[in-house]
Amino acid sequence: MPPRDTGRRFRRLKGEFRTECERDDAPCWLCGQRVDYTVPDWSTDDSFSLDHYFPVSTHPHLQTDPAGFRAAHTDCNRRRSNRAPHPGLGRVSRSWF
Repeated sequence: MPPRDTGRRFRRLKGEFRTECERDDAPCWLCGQRVDYTVPDWSTDDSFSLDHYFPVSTHPHLQTDPAGFRAAHTDCNRRRSNRAPHPGLGRVSRSWF
């Protein structure tokens, strides 16, 4: 398996995606709760982390495809790992869509 891409292009794409999510106040795609965009990525359980719809470990060729990017809580992303998403990881406080 090729190593994860941490190059300039991926960092730029991730930054652009995070900016869009923060602007739109995008909720976590796994639990539907609000993401804390005021703190650095991965710094708390509620902070933003870029999740990939198709896990990089099983689909490395899609790592830099923005169509697969999703906003997630650090904790939800960590718990999901490289498994398929489980609806209802958290409680939905309201309908976001």
